[in-house]
Amino acid sequence: MSATRLPGTPRLLRALNDRAALELLLEQGPLTRARIGELTGLSKVTASQLVERLEERGLVTRVGEQAGGRGPNAQLYAVRPGSAYVVGVDVGAERVVAACADITGAVMGRVEQSTKDTDDPVGVVHNAVVQAASSAGAELSSVRRVVLGTPGLVDPGTGDITFAFNLPRWHRGLLAALREDLHTPVVFENDVNLAAVAEAQSGAAQGTADFVLVWLDAGVGLAIMLGGRLHHGSSGAAGEIGYLPVPGVPIPRDVSKRAKPAFQQLAGADAVRAVAAEHGFAAAGAADAVRAAVAAGADGGPMLDELARRLALGVASTCVVLDPPLVVLAGEVGRAGGAALAERVQHEVAAITLVRPRVVSTGLTEEPILRGALRTALDAVRDEVFGSTVG
Repeated sequence: MSATRLPGTPRLLRALNDRAALELLLEQGPLTRARIGELTGLSKVTASQLVERLEERGLVTRVGEQAGGRGPNAQLYAVRPGSAYVVGVDVGAERVVAACADITGAVMGRVEQSTKDTDDPVGVVHNAVVQAASSAGAELSSVRRVVLGTPGLVDPGTGDITFAFNLPRWHRGLLAALREDLHTPVVFENDVNLAAVAEAQSGAAQGTADFVLVWLDAGVGLAIMLGGRLHHGSSGAAGEIGYLPVPGVPIPRDVSKRAKPAFQQLAGADAVRAVAAEHGFAAAGAADAVRAAVAAGADGGPMLDELARRLALGVASTCVVLDPPLVVLAGEVGRAGGAALAERVQHEVAAITLVRPRVVSTGLTEEPILRGALRTALDAVRDEVFGSTVG
């Protein structure tokens, strides 16, 4: 049979119907066979066969009954949570946080570990993944994918870390070592990219296919979402906005040294604290200083204006190239600045360029990198599990 006729085969049609039913069960909760048939447009007989097939494969399970009119109550079905698990990991310079979710997306276990007293990244990740799975009541063998969010560059070709300024012990070859150690697929992804995935799923970028996320924390970073997909660039360096040459600060000519790159000097946490202190808002952390300026109302306006002018250089440079409709300010500083900072950046970008993107503060309050890692893992595992439902 030629490949051009494949879409019409009963096997593929069953697979498509099965996938549609599973997605409905995930989105709308327990459903009866009749309701599945109504929502998918399938006949009662076909819907009944579909549910039986998925039940035999251990992907759906009966979770109760729905009272109706005459006759026996209808059985309610849901995706079986334990059919697969994933683990997301947020790797920082001082700690690792891991969470285990079942295939429905429910987070069942979470652990946090310090990385200060070890030089063994494989051991750190192993312990975090194993403990997260254990706290979720899941066997490690049922964890179908581990996604790690890490600062720095991830090679799009090999999937390995090529450069992580904050994590000198993380190096090429680590991905293979982790896969061999855990005996499950392991994926690295840039942490800011994962924050953008979470923002698109349940934050300020819901329903927006094209947007950029500017990460303002200890460092500055950028994630680019085009057509609903992350843009990584040929070497994985797309979004390393800290290296953007900007006026007003020295431009280091050797990025392998530890000299701060230009935009990082202008808008990183140290610069934010310095600007805040000049305006009378001294604080231990950059986010605390910005939060104090916002709380001060009009008195904090000059400090926020100066910060917005600095940030707008990076945002404007990005937007005149990509012309996205939306810019999300995230990270601790972006969240602390809220609407007050976002509105100022939007105004400043419009003042110095021809583009006028909407600039908003993040819609997420907790662990966006971890949430993005879990979402990325779930999307891949659901494709694997739900896409193989036809024997």
